[in-house]
Amino acid sequence: MNFSEKCYRIFEQATEAYHVTDNVDATVHNPYEVKSIEFYLYLKNWIDAVQWHLEDIIRNPSIDPVEALAIKRRIDKSNQDRTDLVELIDSFFLDKYKDVKILPDATINTESPAWAIDRLSILILKIYHMQQEVNRPDADMEHKARCEQKLAVLQEQKKDLSVALDQLLTDIKAGRKYMKVYKQMKMYNDPALNPVLYGKK
Repeated sequence: MNFSEKCYRIFEQATEAYHVTDNVDATVHNPYEVKSIEFYLYLKNWIDAVQWHLEDIIRNPSIDPVEALAIKRRIDKSNQDRTDLVELIDSFFLDKYKDVKILPDATINTESPAWAIDRLSILILKIYHMQQEVNRPDADMEHKARCEQKLAVLQEQKKDLSVALDQLLTDIKAGRKYMKVYKQMKMYNDPALNPVLYGKK
């Protein structure tokens, strides 16, 4: 099984599990061994699924402003959790390929493996929800046809991204590519770097 296939099987599993309750406050029941790559992949998609629905909720035009602010804070935290997890997954690959001899003409990729995995997780959620729109019993045929076209594009993206991810990992394993993990250094979350926060001291 290619790594991309492992990813989207676990992402589909987590997406289906989330939608059993379809509740942003539901408890995640991760079936994989703690700190395994499978555990991190499942958790990654669960975080993405919750945030997907928080983003839906906050766009309700009649939402109470106090509730909207609370959800915005949750989304901010979720973004940080998501970024931290991506960096953790990249650290897994750094450790896995730490003994690979990098070839003299090796190049670095514009995107690390974990950020490609992040995109694949979001893509699985897009596919799931676009399929829901195709199947909506109250939608007209024109709406369903548009969504079917979009779904076909998403499926093609999934195929292309999967090939690209597997090729990147193959190249890293062979020493043709090398990777680095750059911390995101999100300044707005850091009380020492956000002027609005440190200005209040």
